[in-house]
Amino acid sequence: MEMNSSGEDFILLGFSSRPQLEHIISVVVFIFYIVTLVGNTTIILVSYLDSQLHTPMYFFLSNLSLVDLCYTTSIVPQMLVNLWGPKKSITYGGCALQFFFALDLGATECLLLAVMAYDRYAAVCQPLHYTVIMHPVLCQKMVLSAWLGGLGSALILCSLTLKLPRCGHREVDNFFCEMPALIKMACVYSRVIEVVVFTLGVIFLLVPLSLILISYGVITQAVMKIKAAARWKKVLNTCGSHLTVVTLFYGTLIYMYMKPQNTISHEEGQFFTLFYTIVTPSLNPLIYTLRNKDVKSAVKRILGTDKHSAKM
Repeated sequence: MEMNSSGEDFILLGFSSRPQLEHIISVVVFIFYIVTLVGNTTIILVSYLDSQLHTPMYFFLSNLSLVDLCYTTSIVPQMLVNLWGPKKSITYGGCALQFFFALDLGATECLLLAVMAYDRYAAVCQPLHYTVIMHPVLCQKMVLSAWLGGLGSALILCSLTLKLPRCGHREVDNFFCEMPALIKMACVYSRVIEVVVFTLGVIFLLVPLSLILISYGVITQAVMKIKAAARWKKVLNTCGSHLTVVTLFYGTLIYMYMKPQNTISHEEGQFFTLFYTIVTPSLNPLIYTLRNKDVKSAVKRILGTDKHSAKM
């Protein structure tokens, strides 16, 4: 029976088909991981320590940074151990946990990005009523809903996927325990999982993305009416940062999860998975801080290097 194999280790094939690239990939992944840790931790600390950043936008951004921190940490350390060492294995329990957290945090990020788009819509299109619309209690409820929504979807998909019979198969054709790779390990076809994955894909990918695009459609119309060049530029900076993150994250996820799994090649799947699990979380803080003077100013104030603020 299936549960007899649950005590055995799984083998993460990763990039074993191209061993000459493993050391290069490990160095690149390590650098991106350090950037992710430093960048996202900085955003969380700055948003907490600087009173001028105690706004809905930075409350959501700090939650996004927390999700990215947890997401990459659930994947990268084990990946580096496998790339640097002779063993490519992971325990059944470790694989199940990695699978669960990747799903949970990935789904949470999808919902958080939609919440952040609504926040930008309220800020740009309803500036006079912004503080009334985005009051702290509503912000907390929206963030809590995103976290609980991610948790619920992860519990459903984990319970269904891990029950699939594997017939002794132990090789996971990826560098971490991700759903497409685990489904491919099964020795039976499950129509139920296919329907559930597609349904949750619509709920957590297509619906939030549609809401984001609608929000930005309305924002674009509002921006066109702004005559003050300074405010117009500030709107473009904050919204442009968010839209860049949305494009990078949703684009790769939709390609991986909404396409039939048998139409995605091995190399293609690994590239896109590497992008949204390792690259995107490291780019998020860079995208938001490089285009955002508020964060730069806050960092300078905290470090005491903002001479102008000190004189004031």
